[in-house]
Amino acid sequence: MKAIVLNQETYKLEISDVEPPKVSDSNVLIKLKAASINHHELWSLKEKDLKSNSNIIIGSDGAGIVREVGSLVKTFKTGDEVIINPSINWGSNERAQGPNYQILGFPGQGTFAEYISIDHQYVEYKPKHLSFEESAALPLAGLTAYRALFTRGEFESNDKVLITGIGGGVALFALKFAVASGADVYVTSGSESKISKAIELGAKGGVNYKANNWSSDLEQMAGGFDVIVDSAAGEDFEKLTELANSGGRIALFGRTAGNITSLNPKTIFWKQLSIHGTTMGNGHEFKKMIEFVSSKSIHPVIDSVYPANNINPGFEKMNRGEQFGKIIINLDEF
Repeated sequence: MKAIVLNQETYKLEISDVEPPKVSDSNVLIKLKAASINHHELWSLKEKDLKSNSNIIIGSDGAGIVREVGSLVKTFKTGDEVIINPSINWGSNERAQGPNYQILGFPGQGTFAEYISIDHQYVEYKPKHLSFEESAALPLAGLTAYRALFTRGEFESNDKVLITGIGGGVALFALKFAVASGADVYVTSGSESKISKAIELGAKGGVNYKANNWSSDLEQMAGGFDVIVDSAAGEDFEKLTELANSGGRIALFGRTAGNITSLNPKTIFWKQLSIHGTTMGNGHEFKKMIEFVSSKSIHPVIDSVYPANNINPGFEKMNRGEQFGKIIINLDEF
């Protein structure tokens, strides 16, 4: 089969012919129709931290059609349209992943290929209202956003929500999920265009975090926030604690702005704030996320679609931070 393989010298992705995956008794063989790219893969390419004696096929997100099922698999059959949960070996503790946890794509084979063989427990039926490309946008970012907003952010009806760095996949899913739940949602971005697009998607307003007084402008615009979903951390993280209402929850899932340099403990304990780290999500949350997307008829925001034989420009675009929504790889176009 053809696959997009990581060249471990140049850290560019190249198309190669590789052995097709085997199908064990509990596995499902999926003909992949589409995948999407994430910062998870981008960081691996930039930090050059993946090494193997064999081909490395990265990619966490994928959707496709079942072509073969193992002898023990009863839930799927040939021809089923499915979506893949990239959160592998979470473990028995729903509150945090265990020591054997992996994100699909390394060391196991990822989704940047014609086929993938994966244990059936990580496969769900594709939402019927979504295309394969839309479905491929959903797994990693949708799961991360769902856990950040509902589990770690403890979202309740009538909560006011702030989502920082709007434009990336997780932030946009958090926006869509919160708006679909009836929340008043505000955003930050370094791009006025992205703020305007977020308002078109249902945000009440937003501010440019490059402005000197962005936090005071946001407080004047919206007041305080009950739930804050943040992907940046960095030196401005302290301002989020100031923007949080008493009893507020901050769910942090990224580090695009670097390390947190200062916090005022009094603000945290006097407001009774909860600051929750969050990464991906467990199998139960993945199922709940798929059900939520289906029941609310939510469509992912797609930035662009690249053919499999021209994937590197998609990563370059993400590295420049130009995307608004998910960048999709069409795996029918090798």
